[in-house]
Amino acid sequence: MANEDVLKELKGRIDKTIDDLKRELAKVRTGRASTAILDGVRVDYYGTPTPLAGVANVNAPEPRLITIKPFDKSVLKEIEKALREANLGINPMNDGEMIRLPFPPLTEERRKDIAKQVKSKGEEHKVAIRNIRRDANEALKEKLKAKTITEDDNKRTSEKVQKETDAGVAKVDEIIAAKEKEVMSV
Repeated sequence: MANEDVLKELKGRIDKTIDDLKRELAKVRTGRASTAILDGVRVDYYGTPTPLAGVANVNAPEPRLITIKPFDKSVLKEIEKALREANLGINPMNDGEMIRLPFPPLTEERRKDIAKQVKSKGEEHKVAIRNIRRDANEALKEKLKAKTITEDDNKRTSEKVQKETDAGVAKVDEIIAAKEKEVMSV
């Protein structure tokens, strides 16, 4: 494995970590209704846990409302049960045809709590990036020990590893700042 391979793996793992952060933050509730908040909800569809999108149309027709219209009305009760068990902090309203999820406006205190959650998710992902850096540096040390790379190559590659790590951490900070701004805006 050449130095470029170490760098390529580092970049790939950092990109995956950043993508994971974006996915997790999409599920965080902000003042606006987002269908991404329902991505993790599984409905018991004839004994099989099925993603909500697999059994119903999920839409956000208004900024503070999500509607869920099942393809098969017999699943309506199961969808409602799955939404209650998901602990979204939103009370589903079943009218026999579809389920409405009204998003109440967030209080200032709730916004601050959500901002804290966002910040902690960011910190978790920064730690993950630093662990990736550690793994890359250990791989370089192994190569140096096995004499497959020179001291100079090791130093140059280590500097590149640090630059990539710094860029990854900066990207996480940027994503977190944007999400906090979104959460705190009324």
